[in-house]
Amino acid sequence: ILTPGDQPNVLVAMNPAALITNVGTLEKGGTVIVNEDGFSEHNLRKAGYESNPLEDGSLDDYQLFRVPMTSMTVRATEGIDEITARDAARSKNLFALGLVSWMYGRPTESTVDWIEKKFADAPAVGAANLAALRAGYNFGETAELLAVHYEVDAAPAPPGTYRNVNGTQALAYGLLAAAVQSGLGLFYASYPITPASELLHALSRHRRLGVRTVQAEDEIAAVNMALGAAFAGHLGVTATSGPGMDLKAETIGLAVAYELPLVAVDVQRAGPSTGMPTKTEAADLMMALYGRHGESPLPVLAPSTPADCFDCAIEAARIAVTHRTPVILLSDTFLANSSEPWKLPDVASLPKIDPGFATDPTGFMPYARDAKLARPWAVPGTPGLRHRIGGLEKEDGTGNISYAPANHEHMTHLRAERVARVSVPDIEVDDPDGASLLVLGWGSSYGAIQAAARRLRREKGLHVATAHIRHLNPLPGNTGEVLRAFERVLVPEMNMGQLVKILRAEYLVDCESFTKVDGLPIFTRDMIEQIEARVG
Repeated sequence: ILTPGDQPNVLVAMNPAALITNVGTLEKGGTVIVNEDGFSEHNLRKAGYESNPLEDGSLDDYQLFRVPMTSMTVRATEGIDEITARDAARSKNLFALGLVSWMYGRPTESTVDWIEKKFADAPAVGAANLAALRAGYNFGETAELLAVHYEVDAAPAPPGTYRNVNGTQALAYGLLAAAVQSGLGLFYASYPITPASELLHALSRHRRLGVRTVQAEDEIAAVNMALGAAFAGHLGVTATSGPGMDLKAETIGLAVAYELPLVAVDVQRAGPSTGMPTKTEAADLMMALYGRHGESPLPVLAPSTPADCFDCAIEAARIAVTHRTPVILLSDTFLANSSEPWKLPDVASLPKIDPGFATDPTGFMPYARDAKLARPWAVPGTPGLRHRIGGLEKEDGTGNISYAPANHEHMTHLRAERVARVSVPDIEVDDPDGASLLVLGWGSSYGAIQAAARRLRREKGLHVATAHIRHLNPLPGNTGEVLRAFERVLVPEMNMGQLVKILRAEYLVDCESFTKVDGLPIFTRDMIEQIEARVG
């Protein structure tokens, strides 16, 4: 299962306002279930209807089912002490849940368990909700009103232990795993901002694992704290969304000069400025790559699925720690809020991350280099390893302040080369039929691209190749080879074409761009249309 689907199949509308707001998102021929009791003349006028849509034919494109949910819920809860008719009516959403559970053959045991735990301190309310749930399920089972009933089989999956995670949870677990695999304390500082705030909530629940979380007074303080924690020998992490990344830019540039590990997570959302805080977009790529003053390169990577956020978090920490550099991880609203079954990894298979702290004072120089061009990570207080840090240009080796022109040019090239030496796996291309078109994506477009290619191969016999880029800086070593192996390359993005500009500039290949910036994710149908327009 690669995506949550392009459109809802069923809309449950409790009142006219819900119907008029959401019916446009429903697929044609889909099912509309309305709470008939909520469609009074007063409610119709408030929603802006001039006539009753249940009777004027405006819903003829859908399967319409009228169910008196409120009155049936009230009847189902009669006899429960302490529950008035008004209280009972508030349980109608559980009636709807029971009805939809029957429609899709979903077991209700987990829902019943949740209700009992949720309302353990209010047994009367719990009883009302349980009665409503069962009434809805029984209505679907016994009434002949609904002509649709589906049995949903389990999706095929390799054997293992699975749990459901969204991108935020997977990212939190990945950061925890990186701290364990590196032996470092995890320090996380952030300022609340939608949709990145949930990462602070998720990590703050793990104090018993040694996680330190701070809700800072602003974005600048948060990133400064995280960098200070890195200087002190911890895994320093901060997270935000686009507006917060603007404010963190100076300190991230300072981390480039410090040459210290820092992980900055950007859960992208629609901009500019405040934009649409709850809508998705992936338009911060150029900012991640170039949004700092001076030549300040750093690695950038982006997960492709909610579960991939786990692996990407470990990879970001590995790069930051072993290459002594800040790293930007680009998630987005769609990934953060989407969920999928995640197979629990074999802990023994997770990569080890060696911080390689400096401990020997003999001949110590704070800006000496190893084979990766990484400088020593000397924790303050280690005997004989005192050194100066700051934003002024350093002399290579000694770390002394230097204004020498030749040294600045040398250090500028050295910092760029250090990032270029980050080990990045090659792009893997899925091309079973020798296609002439490659669809190359990044970030959360993965599911839509793969679903479209799979459907077009199966249903129409079209030849289309796909590939996905996780590491956006440095780019994989075979990127140019992959681009030149196809007659046409299509790059879908939730921005105005940022990666495609980089690919054109770096490899002189005339990649084609498909952009979407309406606050919604790229859908499978979008990719089917774009691919068919080129090879159909």
